[in-house]
Amino acid sequence: MSPSESESVEDATAAAGPGLRSAIEAILLVVDEPVAEVTLAQVLERPTVEIAAVLRDLSAEYTAAGRGFDLREVGGGWRFYTRADYAPVVERFVRDGQQARLTQAALETLAVVAYRQPVSRARVAAVRGVNSDGVMRTLVARGLVEEAGTDPESQAVLYRTTSYFLERLGLRDLGELPELAPFLPDDVETLEEQK
Repeated sequence: MSPSESESVEDATAAAGPGLRSAIEAILLVVDEPVAEVTLAQVLERPTVEIAAVLRDLSAEYTAAGRGFDLREVGGGWRFYTRADYAPVVERFVRDGQQARLTQAALETLAVVAYRQPVSRARVAAVRGVNSDGVMRTLVARGLVEEAGTDPESQAVLYRTTSYFLERLGLRDLGELPELAPFLPDDVETLEEQK
């Protein structure tokens, strides 16, 4: 880049002001994968060179300030990452977070998997009456549920509970799960037939 191009990028970055910087930060906070400069430029309707300059400025600013996060260019795009210096703290938080109580939706989903395993996400959703994909991902991440192959007919991924699930419930095997019959409504067979 020539000196005049460098000056024009700096001028463009300064002219962009906090609005563009904030918009880029907001987008980067919600992405799961690195976002390319070109994509950001299209969404924000700004030149790619201006977006690239703002990203580099933000990255340098976070590093200089010693923030707990870092803005890095990885895999052809930009994304926030926790700073490596704080890995022990983050790991401790994540592990402690694994001990957090399950939501009502997670408990319902876990019960369906436990009593109907191996079961597909679609079947769990049908039993619960709502989409359970996000909850299922949470249960897999917490190590309570795992993949158990695929259904030969539909090719859907099947899920089952893990040994960690049994350990957390204090059970030796699934046969020790309490019977469901006392908790079901009297007309459960009629309800099943209507589905």
